[in-house]
Amino acid sequence: MHIVWIKTELLHPVHNGGRIRTYNMLRALARQHRITYLALDDGTVTDEARALASEYCARLETVPLAQPARRSAAFFAALAANLFSPHPYAVVRWRSAALEARLRQIVAAGDVDVVVCDFLAPTLNVPRDLGVPVVLFQHNVEAMIWQRHAEVAGNPLARRYMATQWRRMRALEASECRRYTKVIAVSDADAEVFEREYGVVDPVAVPTGVDTEYFRPADPALRRPGAMCFIGSMDWLPNEDGVGWFCDAVLPRIREAMPGASLAVVGRNPSARVRALHDPARGVTVTGSVPDVRPHIASASLCVVPLRIGGGTRLKIFEGMAMALPTVSTAVGAEGLPVTDGVHLALADEADAFADACIALLRDPARARAMGAAADAYVREHFGWDGVARRFADACAAVAAPASPASSHLVARA
Repeated sequence: MHIVWIKTELLHPVHNGGRIRTYNMLRALARQHRITYLALDDGTVTDEARALASEYCARLETVPLAQPARRSAAFFAALAANLFSPHPYAVVRWRSAALEARLRQIVAAGDVDVVVCDFLAPTLNVPRDLGVPVVLFQHNVEAMIWQRHAEVAGNPLARRYMATQWRRMRALEASECRRYTKVIAVSDADAEVFEREYGVVDPVAVPTGVDTEYFRPADPALRRPGAMCFIGSMDWLPNEDGVGWFCDAVLPRIREAMPGASLAVVGRNPSARVRALHDPARGVTVTGSVPDVRPHIASASLCVVPLRIGGGTRLKIFEGMAMALPTVSTAVGAEGLPVTDGVHLALADEADAFADACIALLRDPARARAMGAAADAYVREHFGWDGVARRFADACAAVAAPASPASSHLVARA
């Protein structure tokens, strides 16, 4: 197949969940299919990122799009202007007539079998009359994330803003999902939401994968007793919220029982709130960006995923599992992953229960090793990227049947 993949950004550096999932999926797809990658360039794309794109596509095209710097006067002006838009700012900010025009030109040139719109963000740039099947690849249920933002926001103004964005996101997400030829979700749970809440017909679930060659079990002797780690991009609000909750409500309970217990927060661009958590005396280390997360996983005795906000599936859990590291997660953190509580990881939502689950595994190395071994074997058997990519390609091939160039495979917006 010739697949045109449309996204808001290039993939290098591969440093967050969305990029990791797309990068590994495309690398596997590119072994069997021709990929044209069409993306926006907000002025931050480097020559290295362009050169490395050959790892996941045969052809790269970018379209420039100016973006206001966060917290600049132009940024706040754009937020103010969005008050009068029916669409959420998180999607409107990526609107590009030039990208839509270039997509039309590529398709009009012929031989395109299917277009994949990666995430909801670029969807307003995909016209209804392309004449080829178009698949929407949904890494999560976007509206669910905004709803959870609204539910946990402490500031009344922030809560009101998040609630407004949630309602707009839900309306847009519903209408966009219904107009695509096919929606691909990353879990059965998300697919069920798309079908039940949005009326999507027969969405397909393609699970999250993990690079089982890159992430491998480390020498158990490297694990430090009482050491816990959290891996994730620290400029993503759900991660910031979860780590803050863990340090404030969970870690003190753990350290009462195990004074030497510690947490390493490993991830790029920590916010001021996250940087303020760094306090080795309290057992918290914030590393910032690291060239390789594996040494941090290898030296920990436990992975924690204390998320209260989120959607889709968390790659960090599968990465830890592939290194045989036992994990304690909230239900939201493990949402959508086909894992079994007590076998592949431990689930707990309230602060006391989360602390108890961590203490139990930290105090019982034999149980922790058994859980890590079961998790490692499970992801290696079922979730390597080659197998996951084959399922994605099958979903695309099922809708990529020949059609009249004048016909449309997008239905009218609801």
